[in-house]
Amino acid sequence: MLTILGFAMIATFLVLIMTKKMSPIAALVLIPALFCVAVGQGAQLGDYVIEGVGNLAPTAAMLMFAIVYFGVMIDVGLFDPIVRGILKFCQADPMRIVVGTAVLAAIVSLDGDGSTTFMITVSAMYPLYKRLKMSLVVMTGVAATANGVMNTLPWGGPTARAATALKLDASEIFVPMIPALAMGLLAVFVLAYVLGIRERKRLGMLTLDEALAREPEPETVSAGTGGTGGTGGKDRLHKGTGASAGATGTGSGTSASGTENEDEDDDEFQGLDPNRPTLRPKLYWFNAGLTAALLTAMIMELLPIPVLFLLGAALALTVNFPHMPDQRARIAAHADNVLNVSGMVFAAAVFTGVLTGTGMVEHMADWVVGTVPDAMGPHMAIVTGLLSLPLTYFMSNDGFYFGVLPVLAEAGAAHGVSPVEIARASLAGQALHMSSPLVPAVYVLVGMAKVEFGDHTRFTVKWAVLTSLVVLAAGILFGIM
Repeated sequence: MLTILGFAMIATFLVLIMTKKMSPIAALVLIPALFCVAVGQGAQLGDYVIEGVGNLAPTAAMLMFAIVYFGVMIDVGLFDPIVRGILKFCQADPMRIVVGTAVLAAIVSLDGDGSTTFMITVSAMYPLYKRLKMSLVVMTGVAATANGVMNTLPWGGPTARAATALKLDASEIFVPMIPALAMGLLAVFVLAYVLGIRERKRLGMLTLDEALAREPEPETVSAGTGGTGGTGGKDRLHKGTGASAGATGTGSGTSASGTENEDEDDDEFQGLDPNRPTLRPKLYWFNAGLTAALLTAMIMELLPIPVLFLLGAALALTVNFPHMPDQRARIAAHADNVLNVSGMVFAAAVFTGVLTGTGMVEHMADWVVGTVPDAMGPHMAIVTGLLSLPLTYFMSNDGFYFGVLPVLAEAGAAHGVSPVEIARASLAGQALHMSSPLVPAVYVLVGMAKVEFGDHTRFTVKWAVLTSLVVLAAGILFGIM
């Protein structure tokens, strides 16, 4: 019964958010609460939620202060040279911009943190997509899939979890997988090229000067973005506010007709405005050094990531905006983004808390493993790779690698399949995992890009599945698993 209810809860959640019948926050809270009552454990709902919130609280704190930090860095102009450099290199060609998104996301993913990757990628690329009226779900889809492939780095999480769960050396798992992961990354670049060509055919190709001179059209404020380039609501910003391109809006300040008031500026391009008052050109190298030091400390794990971003945000605000009114203005400028993302994380804590606390995850995993025919025993590595797609999408990496993977490895060992092959195969689904509703970083991505989570899911899942299958097929072809 718990197995059926678990799958029903996940299916209900996905259907409601993809059809936009409920907002993600409401669905993440109300759906698991109802199912918790349905399984007869309503009295324990509070305990499950508190446990889930406690597990995700450090992540929420990290995201809150990281958004403030990178928002300030956008305000002061740290990423302006990157945006201009990419625009100059791409020559306003949508194909090059999409490929550039994939390359940038892959490079930044080397730090091993998805939230940081998405914040930097969106901060740099968002103004370009808006300037050319490109599809924002293309940006989020390509960035998430590229980060998913790179998430298999030993310090990214999944590889370390697999090594710990099966008592293996991480390098023994990862190093032989490099050719297969390289093929997966190549698949992402090919995907970016194809999607870029599609965008080029839809929009045409401008020169650099034409792109910079292009004026945005008034947009209709809707519930979210369409899969072909529509965008959601925008911030209400007036000229001279200097608000960044990364700040998230909710469509406030619209006229009765549903379009932006004529006297309001298009805020998405403030990141390219060389005259905005928040710029701090004399502090550019300080901000660049602070960011480099912050990322280095994060990679070296000198302090917990939430503490690093808390200190970084406080220092960035103090140095760049020493006057209290200016600091309050910068915090207020990014408050919507902070509230949306942190609220989504805490709502996700309800979902994961109920899914784990009621035992649904455990029963679902046991059922899936039990459905594998005995004849497939000698091919358990392939089975593990295929199962990693849905299982890492519908449950956390911790649940999959510490709960399911040992069972799969034991089943494989009974048929002569080594644990290290099972561990390598388990990494195949990470390209899809990074778009899971249980991954907090994905809410940073869609929040900063102003894309509805349902639109992102509908667009991205098919491409992420394809990329994961490429990794699995390459692993089989190269004899890695």
